[in-house]
Amino acid sequence: METGIACYSRGAFLPTVSSKHSLPSIPPSSSFKSLKSSSLFGESLRVSSKSTLKISRTKGASFITKCEIGDSLEEFLAKATPDKGLIRLMVCMGEALRTISFKVKTASCGGTQCVNSFGDEQLAVDMLANNLLFEALKHSHFCKYACSEEIPELQDMGGPTEGGFSVAFDPLDGSSIVDTNFTVGTIFGVWPGDKLIGVTGKDQVAAAMGVLGPRTTYVLALKDFPGTHEFLLLDEGKWQHVKETNEIGEGKLFSPGNLRATFDNANYAKLIDYYVKEKYTLRYTGGMVPDVNQIIVKEKGIFTNVTSPTAKAKLRLLFEVAPLGLLIEKAGGYSSDGHKSVLEKVIENIDDRTQVAYGSKNEIIRFEETLYGSSRLQGGVPVGATA
Repeated sequence: METGIACYSRGAFLPTVSSKHSLPSIPPSSSFKSLKSSSLFGESLRVSSKSTLKISRTKGASFITKCEIGDSLEEFLAKATPDKGLIRLMVCMGEALRTISFKVKTASCGGTQCVNSFGDEQLAVDMLANNLLFEALKHSHFCKYACSEEIPELQDMGGPTEGGFSVAFDPLDGSSIVDTNFTVGTIFGVWPGDKLIGVTGKDQVAAAMGVLGPRTTYVLALKDFPGTHEFLLLDEGKWQHVKETNEIGEGKLFSPGNLRATFDNANYAKLIDYYVKEKYTLRYTGGMVPDVNQIIVKEKGIFTNVTSPTAKAKLRLLFEVAPLGLLIEKAGGYSSDGHKSVLEKVIENIDDRTQVAYGSKNEIIRFEETLYGSSRLQGGVPVGATA
């Protein structure tokens, strides 16, 4: 069964390429004119009127690019970046996420494994997602190297080094809970050129996650454009801009991962006790994508995943922590490994792992001071659990 992926940008279809394990045919979206917000019953959706203004200046001239709620993905990207290669890559990844969403929703789950068809072959859904994303990157023609949690070695995607990108991704974060019908997702980070080693999270030009829940959303951030932006997958297959986040405020909502570490990490136990005593609302799903997405959507909260002598770090810096760090920090939040932003950590090996916290400024101050006695964000003034 030979099929291919058609990626498009600004109304022009990119060439369809076939391969051994190629993407199922994806019906093209209709024209990329402004999308009208409508519900199942034809009523207007109530969406935020916030928009981003990006002022670009050249010699002797200036102009304003306005990204609006209601824009299609293609319209938004055309306004947000002049880099046509990056636009093409992000659109192709959006097409893959759309297909992954459908495949996950129609997966057959038996025992601990969920499978679906990929061409004529039955594959576990995480491997299916993995293949779809590699195909999308290949057909973007702008990806030089890619690697994933499933295949943690650099794969040559055939794109250029100059003007091209390298991408690292977790194809289906939370794949072990697909059978329970919990929200799962895809995470990826985009670095310029041909390097994924010796770089930092700050070097990313873009990062994104696909959130596969009751709604399917594509949440992305671009290094040189303000805010973190959420796109909703509509019934007709289009991605529509529905939310922009520029500030993570204070609010008593916590998602504590790796709680087994509290057994032999007294400071982490102290932090969790603080959340409970201060009557924080527990909102923890067991999936990193929905828990971090919650902070961006609700614009408040704290996510923690802390290590201890017997509970080692599991989260990978390249595939998960750095891309989500860019999404959180572009949304106006903060990230920390206990001492510094996760975006400042150098990726020395593909499998580097780390502890992490994401949240508002005061929550990250509390996290750092409780675990290590001081915070880079505030000099010497104890807060909350350290007081």
